[in-house]
Amino acid sequence: MKIEFIRKTAESTTGNCPALYKREDGRFVIQGWRITDEERAQLRDLAPDEDAIVVPADVIAGIVAAQ
Repeated sequence: MKIEFIRKTAESTTGNCPALYKREDGRFVIQGWRITDEERAQLRDLAPDEDAIVVPADVIAGIVAAQ
């Protein structure tokens, strides 16, 4: 499945992280910072094939703009 780069956070000084991508099927891929073990312990029903990341608000705003 191909993904298209949409934007990265204005906070990034190097590379493309955190960043937003759009998949061919219309879903989004978000690249971001890993959460801490303490944060992970507070998540509800995290499945073995799931993970969580920290994403800046401006990257989330990019999802709205890409619709």
